[in-house]
Amino acid sequence: MKKIEAIIKPFKLEDVKDALAEIGITGMTVSEVKGYGSQKGHSELYRGAEYVVDFLPKIKMEMIVSGDMVDKVTATIVEAARTGKIGDGKIFVSDIEKIIRIRTGEEDNEAI
Repeated sequence: MKKIEAIIKPFKLEDVKDALAEIGITGMTVSEVKGYGSQKGHSELYRGAEYVVDFLPKIKMEMIVSGDMVDKVTATIVEAARTGKIGDGKIFVSDIEKIIRIRTGEEDNEAI
């Protein structure tokens, strides 16, 4: 089992969610986060004063999939989230040792 974390632009959330649903991914956790990488923020003007916005709003999507689905899921996210501009995001894939569904006590693949 693998955990896939994708950091994407907020306006791409629905596109990515719909694309993942088409390949059978229905469960995920979505968080509003802030961060910066190559974009490094930008300057804005508010009431005549200039200030720097260092951390830009992003969406973090997390999902657990079986190992054989990783390539399909990551390719789907890349295709749906890509704008071709700086700040499109990143995808992280990591191993999951154990999953337990609290309600039923099911474990691992049965708990996904």
